[in-house]
Amino acid sequence: MSQKILLVEDDRTTADFISKSLTGEGFVVDHAADGRDGLFHATDGSYDAIILDRMLPGMDGMALLAAMRAAQIATPVIILSSLGAVDARVEGLTSGANDYLVKPFAFSELLARLKLLLAKPGNGPQVETALHCEDLEMNLLNRRVTRAGKRIELQPREFRLLEYLLRHKEQVVTRTMMLEGVWEYHFDPGTNVVDVHVSRLRRKIDDGFATPLVHTIRGAGYMLGAAS
Repeated sequence: MSQKILLVEDDRTTADFISKSLTGEGFVVDHAADGRDGLFHATDGSYDAIILDRMLPGMDGMALLAAMRAAQIATPVIILSSLGAVDARVEGLTSGANDYLVKPFAFSELLARLKLLLAKPGNGPQVETALHCEDLEMNLLNRRVTRAGKRIELQPREFRLLEYLLRHKEQVVTRTMMLEGVWEYHFDPGTNVVDVHVSRLRRKIDDGFATPLVHTIRGAGYMLGAAS
């Protein structure tokens, strides 16, 4: 039996993309374009999960979430929002959301988080707040990166690239995988954008440390780990 997802999103382009992609993965998707319509759908309790935008017409996403939880509706919720500041993320997670994904996003990550949520019916999963590899640590809530306790300052794209590598640590990731997962390109732009960003990231992550973590796998791509 197909699992039912309620998507509450007012941006038509984003809604169409998510709906079509989830349908292609075998889900049944209902779409509400404003907060009031979303709450009306959510209150029938028939959905396996809800993907909820924060900034909605009619009723704000946080107000919708509060109304759901006040009505004892425990349907798992993933907030999908362009509001990515620490305070916004923490507010969402402490107000009843099970997960929080910042726009722009890769569909592959949304799908992975949704499947994780659905794998634990009736018991929302622990929200992943940190990633690590050896002595390299990334806090996903305050977006702080350290290695051996030393703060590493990253640009937004470098942060997303490192997050992607950390989620695939000890695995070879190709340039194509990174173009899709980090830049959301579904084609090869014919530039060395991946190599340039990895080179910058490598200098910040590895320079001054005895053990390199970012490795070039010739003819394949890159790998994050203690040894190549």
